[in-house]
Amino acid sequence: MHVADYVWYITVGLLLALLAFDVFVIGRRPHEPTTRESAIAIAFYVGLAVVFGLGVWVFSGGQYAGEFFAGWLTEYSLSVDNLFIFLIIMSRFAVPRKYQQTALLVGIILALVFRGVFIAVGAAAINEFSWVFYLFGAFLVYTAVHLAKQGENDDDDYKENAVIRFAKRRLKATDEYNGVKLTVVQNGKRLVTPMAIVIIALGTTDLLFALDSIPAIYGLTQEPFLVFTANVFALMGLRQLYFLLGDLLRRLVYLSIGLSVVLAFIGVKLVLHAMHVNELPFINGGHHIEWAPEIPIWFSLGFIIVTLGITTVLSLRKSRNQPAAVEAKDDSVQDDVPAPEASDAHKA
Repeated sequence: MHVADYVWYITVGLLLALLAFDVFVIGRRPHEPTTRESAIAIAFYVGLAVVFGLGVWVFSGGQYAGEFFAGWLTEYSLSVDNLFIFLIIMSRFAVPRKYQQTALLVGIILALVFRGVFIAVGAAAINEFSWVFYLFGAFLVYTAVHLAKQGENDDDDYKENAVIRFAKRRLKATDEYNGVKLTVVQNGKRLVTPMAIVIIALGTTDLLFALDSIPAIYGLTQEPFLVFTANVFALMGLRQLYFLLGDLLRRLVYLSIGLSVVLAFIGVKLVLHAMHVNELPFINGGHHIEWAPEIPIWFSLGFIIVTLGITTVLSLRKSRNQPAAVEAKDDSVQDDVPAPEASDAHKA
């Protein structure tokens, strides 16, 4: 797929302009988006991604359009799963609803930055070393097994990483939020607010998410242009989706299992592709393994759609059959939400 430089410039410029509009215009004041505001934004961003995919079809053919849609759906599903972790982080740190929008905006921007770096690194590695597909495939299969073992989404699945624990221990912090400010001066001393700890939590979590998402999409397309645009479109509207779904995210109880199936499929697809282009001297004498099949993109796209569709239907059916249990769990989570642990950091 040949993409002229000016197409790159125009695409990146337009997407950055959309992001800037969302951050500096729509999100200029801390507030909780209404259901109507969230629904309109999501419909706009999803429609934009569909139009872009159709444009790829018109100018570059159905093969690349299929790769874009498969990558976008996979990345979007992974991003929705990430929202569940964001929901837990917001609850753990008792972030006021009106400030959660700002925290999510920063988290999404950080996700774009991290994914951009990984996309560039991944593209360079693929161009130089074909055996990197073996690594990507093995990593995705490992991730799939890890997700499958988790089973249904549960708050206990989230564990603070070392960076968050270090920040909470070492940073002198206030006990209360001061709007969306990250620092505040008290008694002549500069202290961080709980919002700063939340941003650190979201940022480091985004970094870990990028480790899963980039190998996944490179298993569907090796075109950097499609990898980049699919990731950006997958992140657009996530803030509004978070508020639109709210605690309903908890009802997608089989999402992790569905994603584990998708990631395992892509991991196997990557290994088969690595065998097909094999150059490692200790495998088949360094020759390509011609019998290794190349899974067509139409099959990959169909598999992803069917798997995620079944996952969603089964999740909603189980949630509908057990509404009382789900609501009781949600209430207990809200009741058990501890105050921000910034006070512990202050004592440290």
